[in-house]
Amino acid sequence: MRYGGREKFINGTSMKLRQFYVLAAFLLAPPPSWSAEPNALAAQSEIERIATTAAGQVGVAAWRLDGTGPRLLFNADQSFPMASTFKVAVAGALLAKIDAGKLKLDQMLTVDPAQYIESEMIATTLIHPGVSLSVHNLLELLLTYSDNTAADVLTAAAGGPEAVTAWVRSQDVNGLRVDRDTGGILRDFFALPAGVFSQALAAARKTDSKLDERGTHPNTAFDNDPRDTSTPTAMAELLTKLFAGHALSPAGTKTLVETMERCHTGDNRLRARLPAPTTVADKTGTIGGSVNDVGLITLPNGKGQVVIAVFIKKSDLPFAAREKVIADIARATYDFFLFANPQ
Repeated sequence: MRYGGREKFINGTSMKLRQFYVLAAFLLAPPPSWSAEPNALAAQSEIERIATTAAGQVGVAAWRLDGTGPRLLFNADQSFPMASTFKVAVAGALLAKIDAGKLKLDQMLTVDPAQYIESEMIATTLIHPGVSLSVHNLLELLLTYSDNTAADVLTAAAGGPEAVTAWVRSQDVNGLRVDRDTGGILRDFFALPAGVFSQALAAARKTDSKLDERGTHPNTAFDNDPRDTSTPTAMAELLTKLFAGHALSPAGTKTLVETMERCHTGDNRLRARLPAPTTVADKTGTIGGSVNDVGLITLPNGKGQVVIAVFIKKSDLPFAAREKVIADIARATYDFFLFANPQ
């Protein structure tokens, strides 16, 4: 099961610039969130075109980290299930506690087998009792492999979901809420009974041969649940606070960015169609009909950095097709900000 863990769920095309201008000419009035310059209209048209291929709902928010220039927004105020992208908020709240001296990166935390949530790292490889990991190692697994057990141990260390949401609000970010840990999200998605998660999951598999398959398709109740959701704008605002150094100390910011640059789960998403060796710091999310990727793209030749959040929900396309939508949107966004005049 790869729900938020090492997300392997499974190159598109961008229109040439002159085609962009032709499309832009047919737009009678751009939405107020877009610049009226032709290049911005072209980027809007391309993102809208790509979104139609998702067979679901797509939301996008992207802008320069330094705040200059236009913002690219598409369904940016709609709420989407965050899936494992909520782990960015957990990491931020945790690092803030470290900045405040309430935790240490080298502090050891015990991982009880009762806390194991299926994914491809801790729960799969550390199968014997007696596991203790440093906060730093748990953070590494959280952000680079999206490990679900690490997520729940660190969510608890951060004070729980309510404390994470409170920290997000302290950053003046609304529209993003953390209500459950990973075990809670998966328990509700699969309608598992109370008790030790791994035991409840094993019992459910014995009576439901299609349980794992259901984890790859849209779930109406889950998709309409307001819990653990974010708008693209809210996620991009949180990323801006984090990456620009407004939410954490310089050391905390450095730890977060460098760890997210080592992400192993997003090779087919934001970075998939970007020219090598573009640096991307990202966090993926995957469950049911949702496939997401959020992060920071560094442009070449000192052209700056771009914060981006791309969410897809209610799509029943194969994962490779959903991931391609994210990759294509990322490339269109990259091209726009690379060539746009940042003013």
